[in-house]
Amino acid sequence: MLRAPTCARTPDGHHEEEEQTMSSLGIIGSGNIGTAIARLAVAADIDVVIANSRGPQSLTALVEELGPRATAATVEEAARAGEATVLSIPLTAYSSLPEGLLRGRTVLDTGNHYPFRDGRIAELDSEEMTTTELAQRLLPGALLVKAFNNILAHHIPQLARPAGAADRSALPIAGEDPDAKARAAVLIDRLGFGTVDAGTLAESWRFEPESDAYTRIYLADPEVPPEQIMQAPAAPVSAEKLRAALEGSRRVKVAERTF
Repeated sequence: MLRAPTCARTPDGHHEEEEQTMSSLGIIGSGNIGTAIARLAVAADIDVVIANSRGPQSLTALVEELGPRATAATVEEAARAGEATVLSIPLTAYSSLPEGLLRGRTVLDTGNHYPFRDGRIAELDSEEMTTTELAQRLLPGALLVKAFNNILAHHIPQLARPAGAADRSALPIAGEDPDAKARAAVLIDRLGFGTVDAGTLAESWRFEPESDAYTRIYLADPEVPPEQIMQAPAAPVSAEKLRAALEGSRRVKVAERTF
């Protein structure tokens, strides 16, 4: 059973920790990242309720592969399942989600902005906001935590390790709500990774595409040619190495990106 600390305010204004069980997880998006997370979740004895835009019938083969802990569902059902939701869909699809669907939910947002797929977005090109700040605007009331956006899908199962493993890798997270970040960190720990707090949504550019903490940091050979990256093997990244990459990261101008 996964347990996440939450903070409750006592009558004198202090915070005390409570325990909230996390035994199931909703996943919206059945692409490479969403599916990789689903596989780790069922392996960790977490029930998964997974949905996509094509409907539950399109997920029959996937849930059969995942086993009895997985259920195909509608987007609305996945959004209500468990204590947290993984959102792994293209940025352009955020606005098509039902209004208020994720309000009040802890949401692990795996999304990135790719101009070749999503088109140019003025607020991102001008650096008025980060991708996740835009996502927050599109999903008012959701407790967004940026996570799993800086790692290639095939590296997720390669690098997942139990707690305490010497070669365990860390993933960055960013968000505004400290309780949501704590819940996300506990979930990610159960899935096989440590976490490094990268700050607020405004600071999430530190692990967006082309930053020093984006994808290549997990490559066994960081110099592998771009055309080989989708098959290239991974190597562990410690929390210390990730923290250094985040601190030294440069902000890449989105307006100059083409991929």
